[in-house]
Amino acid sequence: MSSAFSLSQARDGNVAEADEPTRAVRDAEFATAVLEGLAQKPRHIPSRFLYDEAGSALFEEITKLDEYYPTRTEIALLRAYGDEIAECVGPVETLVEFGSGSSRKTRLLIEALDGLETYVPIDVSESFLAEAAEGLEADFEDLTVRPVVGDFTKPRDLHGIEADEPLGFFSGSTIGNLTHEEATDFLENATRLLGPGSTFLIGVDLQKNLDILIPAYDDARGVTASFSLNLLARINRELDGDFDADRFAHRAVYNPRQGRIEIYLESLADQTVHVLGQRFDFTKGERIHTENSHKYSIEGFQDLARRGGWEPAEVWTDEAALFSLHLLRAA
Repeated sequence: MSSAFSLSQARDGNVAEADEPTRAVRDAEFATAVLEGLAQKPRHIPSRFLYDEAGSALFEEITKLDEYYPTRTEIALLRAYGDEIAECVGPVETLVEFGSGSSRKTRLLIEALDGLETYVPIDVSESFLAEAAEGLEADFEDLTVRPVVGDFTKPRDLHGIEADEPLGFFSGSTIGNLTHEEATDFLENATRLLGPGSTFLIGVDLQKNLDILIPAYDDARGVTASFSLNLLARINRELDGDFDADRFAHRAVYNPRQGRIEIYLESLADQTVHVLGQRFDFTKGERIHTENSHKYSIEGFQDLARRGGWEPAEVWTDEAALFSLHLLRAA
């Protein structure tokens, strides 16, 4: 494929949907995922459905918690090594961010990069994209922001903007939410999207003591619990569900065999719930698996990157080895 990628743009809110399914199709995908996931044993719902507008706002609140080290550590790395990262990348005209959220960390990267003209954030939350685009265009007068509403994990063809050898950015250790197979698929899709000669900066959470790890996903204030339970509120609102959130609890456990935190919603009683007219019986203690967060060694992630079509170039970590930034080059 060509080293250029393209992006269709729609104005009115400065947000493009770039060949994404219609809202009705996305709603149908949510309904199918919930009904099929609840019907299986063990029950599960994909983590991407945690991030509706309310969920995205709650996650932003999580990133500011004392217990949640990844965001502040990654920000510190970008501040400390932004110029060094930019030197390794070289002049780049286009930055493509996968799962951008509010783009807080991206500002540090934008300030450091040489020659940047266009920023393309991809996220499922249209309101977050619009707010971030407005703020970035106000603060960076020479920067063109072209947001795309959509699932960044899916293969895509972006139409409209031509850019040679762009830089990809995937922050927040979001890649840890993907299984190893899903992460490899994502990296392969990113290779095809960004093209030959491109570079990719990825935030990766590192393996660490459980005394640090568990509180990051089960904070004292219960914000993470609210984030998890918001999924039930979304099901009730969008899929005519009748979940009682007070009868479910957020659980965060570490799976040492898989090297990951696993997030569940646990039923606190024997109960029956309905979604779109279908009945689901829960026993006390039964769980819905909603999220994974894999933790890597530096070497382990580099091996994964190679399987996804990228060649490791540089890596930056903090003194406590909590978090890492990996610069990859298209193989």
